[in-house]
Amino acid sequence: MAGWFNVAPVAEFLPGQSRQVEVDNVMVAVFNIEGEFYALEDVCTHDGSPMLSCGLEPKQLIDGEQLICPRHGARFCIKTGNALTPPAFEATYKLPVRIEDGIVQVTDDRWN
Repeated sequence: MAGWFNVAPVAEFLPGQSRQVEVDNVMVAVFNIEGEFYALEDVCTHDGSPMLSCGLEPKQLIDGEQLICPRHGARFCIKTGNALTPPAFEATYKLPVRIEDGIVQVTDDRWN
């Protein structure tokens, strides 16, 4: 079973912010949307390229509740991981998130 990985203290992870964390050799994008935390595998299902970890500023890649692939413009729902626009048609994996002792944590439960 994969363990839980610390992302940031809740007090330092404000609404509208995003963070990146490596979880078992997988880059994960974590978001605070209006006080709720969400985590997605940081990969575009269209071509396997990174999204939030591409090197651009998050404000260039996040539009409300959508994450935009910087390569071809596919959009994904941050809350569900679902692909919203072509050229992506498959969802990116949504990871479990929890708050433990005031710390935002994520885990990759695919290998359990």
